[in-house]
Amino acid sequence: MEYRTLGRSGCAVSALCLGTMTFGNESDEKVSHAQLDMFVEAGGTFVDTADVYSAGESERIIGRWLASRPASATEPIVLATKGRFPMASDPNGAGLSARHLTRALDASLSRLGVDVVDLYQAHAWDAHTPLEETLRTMDGFVRAGKIRYYGFSNFTGWQLTKAVLLAQSLGLAGPVSLQPQYSLLVREIEHEIVPASLDAGLGLLPWSPLGGGWLSGKYRRDERPTGATRLGEDPQRGMEAWDRRGTERTWDVIDAVQGVAEARGVSMAEVALSWVTDRPGVTSTILGARTTDQLQANLRAAGLHLSADETTVLDEASDPRAADYPYGPLGIDQRSRTI
Repeated sequence: MEYRTLGRSGCAVSALCLGTMTFGNESDEKVSHAQLDMFVEAGGTFVDTADVYSAGESERIIGRWLASRPASATEPIVLATKGRFPMASDPNGAGLSARHLTRALDASLSRLGVDVVDLYQAHAWDAHTPLEETLRTMDGFVRAGKIRYYGFSNFTGWQLTKAVLLAQSLGLAGPVSLQPQYSLLVREIEHEIVPASLDAGLGLLPWSPLGGGWLSGKYRRDERPTGATRLGEDPQRGMEAWDRRGTERTWDVIDAVQGVAEARGVSMAEVALSWVTDRPGVTSTILGARTTDQLQANLRAAGLHLSADETTVLDEASDPRAADYPYGPLGIDQRSRTI
């Protein structure tokens, strides 16, 4: 396992992060605890959750694991959680206001059974709350010793840039990370979000690096999924829905990943995870697994680095092919001109 600093902070985390959205839903407590044990045994130190995962049960499961394991096993853990979405029908029960975030963080600390979390993340942008209020609240959490760092999830480029600059102008603690969806199938963030993160020194924490399972090779062209897979159980599931994601570009990417994997003698998942983990600005890639077998397979990507030629093959197959302007050829040509 490799370790990297969390953005510009001095906090080191494993280059692979254990995501726990499945805990309490697709993975029961026994399986969840087994995943945590396996992750730590493999050298993993970074664990990510959120208050809304299984309506708080993911945090409770992690809290019970922390309480039941020796300090030598849990001390290295860098723990991250998130707040923003509703946990109740209270009119103030959602958003990034001081009131909601304060209550949400206190509830997360209680469920996790800890006094402080290492990384607290705003789960998404809130257009109804003044950004200054959110940033002052995060700064207050840091000063109170409730959190050590904070970051964002699912922010756009302009949103995170505005937040970074406003925090600087107000003399407040600044964010250290951004958690976006990022994979060979979702590269559009490279237009604005990745450059904005690099400019601000934020560490990227990609979620869904296997594109909801598509990049693991579990699906076949012209064969609608069935059985105990995410799309087998729910073909219209979210952004990874069969009819939405099953485009010709997706199959081209899958073919390229399969070719690299076969030539390397590794799994397709290992190739896809290695590609995203080595992208510019990435601190730690978030693994999501329903079973210990899935997690074990994904952990084999630790330390795997693709060659320049292999990366080029994948880059070309997964090129999002932006329109000519502003991100395509004409826009690049305009930006390269001397004014």
